[in-house]
Amino acid sequence: MFDLVPFGKRRDDAFGMLAKSLNEVFNDDFFAPLTSNALSFRTDIREREGAYLIEAELPGFRKEEIDIDYSSPYLTIKAVRKEENSEENKEHQMVRRERRYGEYVRRFYVQDIAEEDIRASLKDGVLSLEVPKRQKAQGKRIEIQDGGGNTSDQQKLQ
Repeated sequence: MFDLVPFGKRRDDAFGMLAKSLNEVFNDDFFAPLTSNALSFRTDIREREGAYLIEAELPGFRKEEIDIDYSSPYLTIKAVRKEENSEENKEHQMVRRERRYGEYVRRFYVQDIAEEDIRASLKDGVLSLEVPKRQKAQGKRIEIQDGGGNTSDQQKLQ
């Protein structure tokens, strides 16, 4: 807001620099680490004629740490990280201890899929899912009969 100057001209005077600094402070989202998608992962989704292909980047995860669930109409991929590193010196005193826990979740809205045929594989930190589409029922053409009914029934009525 304070940063805008018409025609692209900027003043680099003290007031301009102060206004720019205040603008950066007040526009900075203080809660961004809590509300952002920091605990998410990137995915690529492709559609083929008979299936959806989903590739999710999950580097460092083992297949035991990944859970894939389909509860109509949502496909959920969840990866849980529980990592603990510690270093001790010669006297067995803790010098450094780091812990990292997190749950990474993505949920996709998908309909008309053959949930029993979903296949998943994990290779080089990329989870690949093949989600087959459910075959749509083929329509059946109904022929119209001449006369609308049985001829013997029509003769009984007359």
